[in-house]
Formats: sequence, structure tokens, C-alpha cells
Amino acid sequence: MSRTQLPGRSVADTGHKARKRFGQNFLIDQGIIYGIVDAMNPRPAERIVEIGPGLGALTQPLLERAGHLHVVELDRDLIARLEKKYTPAQMTIHAGDALAFDFSTLGPELRVVGNLPYNISTPILFHLLDKVDGIRDIHVMLQKEVVDRMVAAPGDADRSRLSVMLQRYCYLEPLLDVPPESFDPAPKVNSAVVRMIPKPLADRLPVDETKLQAVVNAAFSQRRKMVRNTLKPLMSADQIVAAGIDPTERAERLSEADFVALAKELT
Repeated sequence: MSRTQLPGRSVADTGHKARKRFGQNFLIDQGIIYGIVDAMNPRPAERIVEIGPGLGALTQPLLERAGHLHVVELDRDLIARLEKKYTPAQMTIHAGDALAFDFSTLGPELRVVGNLPYNISTPILFHLLDKVDGIRDIHVMLQKEVVDRMVAAPGDADRSRLSVMLQRYCYLEPLLDVPPESFDPAPKVNSAVVRMIPKPLADRLPVDETKLQAVVNAAFSQRRKMVRNTLKPLMSADQIVAAGIDPTERAERLSEADFVALAKELT
């Protein structure tokens, strides 16, 4: 599940062949590598986990500043390389799929970093949200169109379920745009790095989370339809009005507060 590469070398030089099934596009741009590390600014004794360390483009500069890393890696060949290069004092390797890994086992104040495979980036973000109260911050590289959806404000064409739910739990900040030539092999799309800082509980509007998710999922199930139609399986037009929402609005124009008000109208 890695997309990182040893600094200053091509993938061919390492003897490793990028595997499409793991979504491997290896980062080789030194400016981007150190831009991510500088933005994160890791310190000794901090609890840091890298998702998909791969061949170590981010791993080495992170270790130089932090002294120790936890890493989650699925590719057995890459795990073997990491085991040869780093000692247990430098690195704790968690072999397996990040989607199945319980990040809460690493302790509180966790700092998460990584280049996420395009094909599972959104599921990983929602998986991290399940443990968000134990996470200090997240610095990840994703497909740029995903980052655009993450940060989209009400009324933006990119506004989606992802926007609403991530913005409920985190403050989001786009940091770097990354062109395809920064990778080997080069992907067909642009990438971007985003910072996510979990919000304290006091900054989240109180609501039943299950009801909120149900409303958001239904509202965005058919983006071009009015909420009176998309929410029809859950609530009546009168309930939508009672929440202070125009039933002819579309989901992309609603704020988190609007969705919370709708969720509170569910019986």
C-alpha cells in the first residue's frame, strides 16, 4: 500500500517493481519529500505512524528527526527491506492492511503521515476518523480531486459527504500540490498534501452521530436532486422545514449545522 521511494534513486535502481494491486506510485521528488516533513515538523519522543513506508522516501527524514517510527505496510517484500535496514529501536513494523489496523493500540497523541493509495484513500480517512480522539494530527498525500472534495465549503461544486464528515471532525488545510512527475511510475492525475487536525469535542455540534451519518449519506446519494427527494426515505418535507431548511435545496449547499438540524428532526 506504499507510494514512497528511496530519495535520489529510481524504482528500477532498487530492484522493486511497483505493484498496481497495492496502488504503488513511488515518490521521488526531494522538494516534496522534505516539504511534507517540514510541514509535519516531527520531534523526538513523539508517537508517529507512517502508513505505507514503502522504500523509505519519507521514512528516512522522519526518522532523522523523530528517532523512532511505527509503520504500517502490506507488501511483504517491502517489509523485508525495512527489517534489513532499520533496527527495532528505530522502527516498529506493523505488517498488514491499514484498513484493518487499530491505530488506537499505538497510544494517544498519535501523529499520522503517509502517501495513501488512490484506490483506498477515502476508506482509510474514515477508518482514522473512528479513532480521531486519540490522534494529534494527520499529514497525508491524496489524489488532488479528493483533497478538493475534503475542503469544499457549502455551495462548492466539490462539496460531498466526504467534505461534511471530515470537516465535522477535523480542521483541514491543503499544504502542497504534487504533479505526476514527482512519482515513479507517474500517475495520470495530480496529487496534493493535506493537514488534518482533529477538533476538540467542544468544537463539534452535539448530535446523534448515527442519525447524522444517515442524513448525510441519504442527502448526497443523488447529488442533483433536492433534499425533499433524497431525504424522503428518512423524513417528510414538513420535518425538513421544521429543521429550518428549504426542501428545494441540494445537499452541496448545506452546512454542517444544517445537517445537524436535520438529524435532530429524525425520530
